[in-house]
Amino acid sequence: MKTVRDFKEYKILSASNGEKIEDWNGVILRRPDPEIIWEDENFIKLQNKVDATYKRSSSGGGEWTCHTSRAKESFLIHYQDLTFNLKRMGFKHTGLFPEQAYNWNLIRSKIKTSNRKLKVLNLFAYTGGASIAALKEGASVTHVDSSKGMIDWAKENVKVNHLEDKPIRFLVDDCLKFVKREIRRGNKYDIILMDPPSFGRGSKNEVWSIEKDLYNLVNLCSELLSDDPVLFLINAYTTGLSQTVLHNVLELTVNQKYPGFISTDELGIKIENSNLYLPCGIYARWEKEKNFD
Repeated sequence: MKTVRDFKEYKILSASNGEKIEDWNGVILRRPDPEIIWEDENFIKLQNKVDATYKRSSSGGGEWTCHTSRAKESFLIHYQDLTFNLKRMGFKHTGLFPEQAYNWNLIRSKIKTSNRKLKVLNLFAYTGGASIAALKEGASVTHVDSSKGMIDWAKENVKVNHLEDKPIRFLVDDCLKFVKREIRRGNKYDIILMDPPSFGRGSKNEVWSIEKDLYNLVNLCSELLSDDPVLFLINAYTTGLSQTVLHNVLELTVNQKYPGFISTDELGIKIENSNLYLPCGIYARWEKEKNFD
Protein backbone atom coordinates (compact mmCIF):
# COMPACT_ATOMS: atom_id res chain seq x y z
CA MET A 1 0.00 0.00 0.00
CA LYS A 2 1.21 3.48 -0.92
CA THR A 3 0.63 6.19 1.66
CA VAL A 4 1.57 9.83 2.16
CA ARG A 5 2.93 10.81 5.57
CA ASP A 6 3.38 14.56 5.06
CA PHE A 7 -0.23 15.66 4.51
CA LYS A 8 -0.11 17.83 7.62
CA GLU A 9 -3.58 19.35 7.25
CA TYR A 10 -5.49 16.07 6.87
CA LYS A 11 -5.81 13.21 9.35
CA ILE A 12 -8.17 10.31 10.00
CA LEU A 13 -8.64 10.53 13.75
CA SER A 14 -10.69 7.34 14.13
CA ALA A 15 -12.66 4.81 12.09
CA SER A 16 -15.35 2.46 13.33
CA ASN A 17 -18.51 0.67 12.16
CA GLY A 18 -18.69 2.20 8.69
CA GLU A 19 -17.73 5.75 9.66
CA LYS A 20 -14.61 7.89 9.97
CA ILE A 21 -13.82 11.07 11.86
CA GLU A 22 -11.42 13.30 9.93
CA ASP A 23 -9.52 16.49 10.63
CA TRP A 24 -9.49 18.77 7.56
CA ASN A 25 -7.23 21.64 8.58
CA GLY A 26 -9.08 22.08 11.86
CA VAL A 27 -12.56 21.24 10.55
CA ILE A 28 -13.64 17.88 12.02
CA LEU A 29 -16.02 15.87 9.82
CA ARG A 30 -17.77 12.56 10.42
CA ARG A 31 -18.57 10.66 7.23
CA PRO A 32 -19.54 7.12 6.19
CA ASP A 33 -17.04 4.75 4.57
CA PRO A 34 -18.05 1.20 3.54
CA GLU A 35 -14.50 -0.15 3.94
CA ILE A 36 -14.63 0.30 7.71
CA ILE A 37 -16.09 -2.95 9.03
CA TRP A 38 -14.24 -2.98 12.39
CA GLU A 39 -14.94 -1.31 15.73
CA ASP A 40 -12.88 1.30 17.56
CA GLU A 41 -13.90 2.02 21.14
CA ASN A 42 -12.26 5.46 20.96
CA PHE A 43 -14.54 6.58 18.12
CA ILE A 44 -17.41 7.74 20.28
CA LYS A 45 -15.02 9.67 22.55
CA LEU A 46 -14.21 11.97 19.62
CA GLN A 47 -17.82 12.75 18.79
CA ASN A 48 -17.84 15.94 20.86
CA LYS A 49 -15.07 17.31 18.61
CA VAL A 50 -17.04 16.82 15.37
CA ASP A 51 -18.10 20.00 13.55
CA ALA A 52 -20.39 18.35 10.97
CA THR A 53 -21.79 14.87 10.39
CA TYR A 54 -23.01 13.33 7.16
CA LYS A 55 -25.80 10.79 7.44
CA ARG A 56 -27.21 8.73 4.61
CA SER A 57 -30.97 8.71 4.08
CA SER A 58 -32.89 5.45 3.85
CA SER A 59 -34.54 6.82 0.70
CA GLY A 60 -31.18 7.59 -0.96
CA GLY A 61 -28.68 10.42 -0.73
CA GLY A 62 -28.10 12.05 2.61
CA GLU A 63 -27.40 15.35 4.34
CA TRP A 64 -24.99 17.18 6.61
CA THR A 65 -25.81 18.18 10.17
CA CYS A 66 -23.67 21.01 11.52
CA HIS A 67 -22.71 21.06 15.19
CA THR A 68 -20.43 24.11 15.39
CA SER A 69 -19.71 27.38 13.61
CA ARG A 70 -16.51 25.87 12.19
CA ALA A 71 -18.61 23.74 9.83
CA LYS A 72 -18.57 26.23 6.98
CA GLU A 73 -19.86 25.43 3.51
CA SER A 74 -16.35 25.81 2.07
CA PHE A 75 -12.82 26.02 3.46
CA LEU A 76 -9.21 25.75 2.30
CA ILE A 77 -6.71 22.95 2.82
CA HIS A 78 -3.04 22.80 1.79
CA TYR A 79 -0.64 20.06 0.77
CA GLN A 80 2.95 21.21 0.33
CA ASP A 81 2.63 24.21 -2.02
CA LEU A 82 -0.82 23.17 -3.33
CA THR A 83 -4.07 24.73 -2.11
CA PHE A 84 -7.58 23.32 -2.51
CA ASN A 85 -11.02 24.79 -1.97
CA LEU A 86 -13.16 22.21 -0.18
CA LYS A 87 -16.95 22.09 0.13
CA ARG A 88 -19.38 19.90 2.03
CA MET A 89 -21.19 18.24 -0.86
CA GLY A 90 -24.64 16.65 -0.82
CA PHE A 91 -23.23 13.20 -1.61
CA LYS A 92 -20.81 13.21 1.38
CA HIS A 93 -17.63 14.25 -0.48
CA THR A 94 -15.51 17.36 0.06
CA GLY A 95 -14.00 17.64 -3.43
CA LEU A 96 -10.63 16.16 -2.51
CA PHE A 97 -9.21 12.67 -2.00
CA PRO A 98 -6.14 13.14 0.23
CA GLU A 99 -4.62 9.73 -0.64
CA GLN A 100 -4.13 11.10 -4.17
CA ALA A 101 -1.25 13.19 -2.84
CA TYR A 102 0.87 10.13 -3.65
CA ASN A 103 -0.06 10.48 -7.31
CA TRP A 104 0.38 14.26 -7.27
CA ASN A 105 3.96 13.67 -6.14
CA LEU A 106 4.41 11.05 -8.87
CA ILE A 107 3.12 13.39 -11.57
CA ARG A 108 5.32 16.26 -10.43
CA SER A 109 8.38 14.02 -10.26
CA LYS A 110 7.82 12.70 -13.78
CA ILE A 111 7.45 16.20 -15.19
CA LYS A 112 10.52 17.49 -13.35
CA THR A 113 12.79 14.66 -14.45
CA SER A 114 11.64 14.80 -18.08
CA ASN A 115 13.49 18.07 -18.63
CA ARG A 116 11.08 19.05 -21.39
CA LYS A 117 7.68 20.63 -21.85
CA LEU A 118 5.03 17.93 -21.42
CA LYS A 119 1.39 17.75 -22.47
CA VAL A 120 -0.98 16.17 -19.94
CA LEU A 121 -4.48 14.82 -20.53
CA ASN A 122 -6.58 14.41 -17.36
CA LEU A 123 -9.83 12.46 -17.91
CA PHE A 124 -12.68 12.26 -15.36
CA ALA A 125 -10.63 15.07 -13.87
CA TYR A 126 -13.02 16.04 -11.03
CA THR A 127 -11.90 19.15 -9.10
CA GLY A 128 -8.41 19.17 -10.55
CA GLY A 129 -5.91 17.93 -7.98
CA ALA A 130 -3.79 16.16 -10.58
CA SER A 131 -4.21 19.01 -13.06
CA ILE A 132 -2.90 21.52 -10.55
CA ALA A 133 0.06 19.28 -9.68
CA ALA A 134 0.97 19.14 -13.38
CA LEU A 135 0.50 22.87 -13.89
CA LYS A 136 2.79 23.60 -10.93
CA GLU A 137 5.64 21.88 -12.77
CA GLY A 138 5.08 23.74 -16.03
CA ALA A 139 3.14 21.15 -18.02
CA SER A 140 0.35 22.00 -20.44
CA VAL A 141 -2.93 20.42 -19.22
CA THR A 142 -6.19 19.39 -20.85
CA HIS A 143 -8.80 18.83 -18.12
CA VAL A 144 -11.94 16.89 -19.11
CA ASP A 145 -15.00 16.10 -17.00
CA SER A 146 -18.67 15.58 -17.89
CA SER A 147 -19.87 17.76 -14.99
CA LYS A 148 -19.91 21.53 -15.47
CA GLY A 149 -20.04 21.90 -11.70
CA MET A 150 -16.79 19.98 -11.29
CA ILE A 151 -15.16 21.99 -14.08
CA ASP A 152 -16.16 25.24 -12.36
CA TRP A 153 -14.75 23.90 -9.08
CA ALA A 154 -11.49 22.96 -10.79
CA LYS A 155 -11.26 26.51 -12.14
CA GLU A 156 -11.64 27.78 -8.57
CA ASN A 157 -8.75 25.56 -7.49
CA VAL A 158 -6.58 26.83 -10.34
CA LYS A 159 -7.36 30.38 -9.26
CA VAL A 160 -6.62 29.80 -5.56
CA ASN A 161 -3.21 28.43 -6.63
CA HIS A 162 -2.58 31.55 -8.75
CA LEU A 163 -2.17 29.45 -11.90
CA GLU A 164 -4.70 31.27 -14.10
CA ASP A 165 -1.98 32.29 -16.55
CA LYS A 166 -0.75 28.71 -17.02
CA PRO A 167 -1.66 26.58 -20.08
CA ILE A 168 -4.80 24.67 -19.11
CA ARG A 169 -7.96 24.11 -21.10
CA PHE A 170 -11.20 22.91 -19.51
CA LEU A 171 -13.75 20.83 -21.37
CA VAL A 172 -17.20 19.72 -20.22
CA ASP A 173 -17.45 16.56 -22.29
CA ASP A 174 -17.95 12.82 -22.34
CA CYS A 175 -14.44 11.40 -21.99
CA LEU A 176 -14.84 8.58 -24.51
CA LYS A 177 -16.24 10.88 -27.20
CA PHE A 178 -13.56 13.47 -26.50
CA VAL A 179 -10.78 10.90 -26.92
CA LYS A 180 -12.20 9.75 -30.26
CA ARG A 181 -12.25 13.36 -31.51
CA GLU A 182 -8.69 13.95 -30.30
CA ILE A 183 -7.55 10.91 -32.30
CA ARG A 184 -9.15 12.35 -35.44
CA ARG A 185 -7.52 15.71 -34.75
CA GLY A 186 -4.11 14.07 -34.38
CA ASN A 187 -3.45 15.51 -30.91
CA LYS A 188 -0.86 13.76 -28.74
CA TYR A 189 -0.04 13.70 -25.02
CA ASP A 190 3.02 12.71 -22.99
CA ILE A 191 1.04 11.89 -19.83
CA ILE A 192 -2.50 10.52 -19.64
CA LEU A 193 -4.35 10.33 -16.32
CA MET A 194 -7.81 8.94 -15.66
CA ASP A 195 -10.00 8.45 -12.61
CA PRO A 196 -13.06 6.67 -14.04
CA PRO A 197 -16.16 6.03 -11.93
CA SER A 198 -17.81 2.64 -11.77
CA PHE A 199 -20.86 4.12 -13.43
CA GLY A 200 -21.64 7.55 -14.76
CA ARG A 201 -23.32 9.69 -17.38
CA GLY A 202 -21.67 12.00 -19.88
CA SER A 203 -22.47 15.61 -20.64
CA LYS A 204 -25.23 14.50 -23.03
CA ASN A 205 -26.49 11.61 -20.89
CA GLU A 206 -24.06 9.05 -22.32
CA VAL A 207 -23.84 5.98 -20.09
CA TRP A 208 -20.44 4.89 -18.75
CA SER A 209 -19.74 1.47 -17.20
CA ILE A 210 -16.19 0.74 -16.10
CA GLU A 211 -16.51 -3.00 -16.76
CA LYS A 212 -17.79 -2.46 -20.32
CA ASP A 213 -15.95 0.69 -21.33
CA LEU A 214 -12.57 0.92 -19.57
CA TYR A 215 -10.60 -1.38 -21.87
CA ASN A 216 -11.86 0.39 -24.98
CA LEU A 217 -11.09 3.81 -23.50
CA VAL A 218 -7.53 2.86 -22.49
CA ASN A 219 -6.94 1.26 -25.89
CA LEU A 220 -8.10 4.43 -27.64
CA CYS A 221 -6.03 6.60 -25.29
CA SER A 222 -2.93 4.64 -26.26
CA GLU A 223 -3.36 6.19 -29.72
CA LEU A 224 -3.11 9.64 -28.14
CA LEU A 225 0.30 9.03 -26.60
CA SER A 226 3.22 10.94 -28.07
CA ASP A 227 6.26 9.31 -29.64
CA ASP A 228 8.02 9.60 -26.28
CA PRO A 229 5.37 9.13 -23.56
CA VAL A 230 6.18 9.37 -19.88
CA LEU A 231 3.22 8.10 -17.82
CA PHE A 232 -0.20 6.48 -18.11
CA LEU A 233 -2.11 6.32 -14.80
CA ILE A 234 -5.47 4.70 -13.97
CA ASN A 235 -7.17 5.19 -10.59
CA ALA A 236 -10.13 3.12 -9.44
CA TYR A 237 -12.28 3.64 -6.35
CA THR A 238 -15.76 2.21 -6.08
CA THR A 239 -15.34 -0.87 -8.24
CA GLY A 240 -14.82 -4.57 -7.80
CA LEU A 241 -12.00 -4.59 -10.34
CA SER A 242 -8.71 -5.90 -8.97
CA GLN A 243 -5.21 -4.54 -9.43
CA THR A 244 -4.47 -7.46 -11.74
CA VAL A 245 -7.34 -6.50 -14.04
CA LEU A 246 -5.97 -2.97 -14.40
CA HIS A 247 -2.47 -4.38 -14.93
CA ASN A 248 -3.80 -6.61 -17.73
CA VAL A 249 -5.56 -3.69 -19.42
CA LEU A 250 -2.32 -1.68 -19.53
CA GLU A 251 -0.31 -4.72 -20.63
CA LEU A 252 -2.62 -5.37 -23.59
CA THR A 253 -2.82 -1.76 -24.70
CA VAL A 254 -0.18 0.80 -23.74
CA ASN A 255 2.64 -1.66 -23.12
CA GLN A 256 2.15 -3.33 -26.51
CA LYS A 257 2.93 -0.06 -28.26
CA TYR A 258 5.42 1.38 -25.77
CA PRO A 259 7.28 -1.29 -23.76
CA GLY A 260 7.90 0.05 -20.28
CA PHE A 261 7.12 -0.72 -16.65
CA ILE A 262 3.69 -1.51 -15.20
CA SER A 263 3.00 -1.36 -11.47
CA THR A 264 -0.15 -1.61 -9.35
CA ASP A 265 -0.93 -1.07 -5.68
CA GLU A 266 -3.46 0.18 -3.16
CA LEU A 267 -3.59 3.75 -1.95
CA GLY A 268 -4.34 4.31 1.71
CA ILE A 269 -4.18 6.58 4.72
CA LYS A 270 -2.85 5.72 8.17
CA ILE A 271 -5.36 6.12 10.97
CA GLU A 272 -3.99 8.28 13.79
CA ASN A 273 -2.82 6.65 17.02
CA SER A 274 -3.14 3.13 15.64
CA ASN A 275 -1.46 0.57 13.42
CA LEU A 276 -4.41 0.60 11.04
CA TYR A 277 -4.64 1.87 7.47
CA LEU A 278 -7.77 2.79 5.56
CA PRO A 279 -7.71 1.50 1.95
CA CYS A 280 -8.76 4.20 -0.51
CA GLY A 281 -8.79 2.52 -3.91
CA ILE A 282 -6.21 1.11 -6.29
CA TYR A 283 -4.08 2.34 -9.14
CA ALA A 284 -2.24 0.91 -12.11
CA ARG A 285 0.39 2.84 -13.99
CA TRP A 286 2.60 2.44 -17.01
CA GLU A 287 5.81 4.43 -17.01
CA LYS A 288 8.63 4.72 -19.48
CA GLU A 289 11.23 4.81 -16.74
CA LYS A 290 10.75 3.31 -13.30
CA ASN A 291 12.15 6.10 -11.17
CA PHE A 292 9.42 6.70 -8.58
CA ASP A 293 8.37 4.47 -5.69
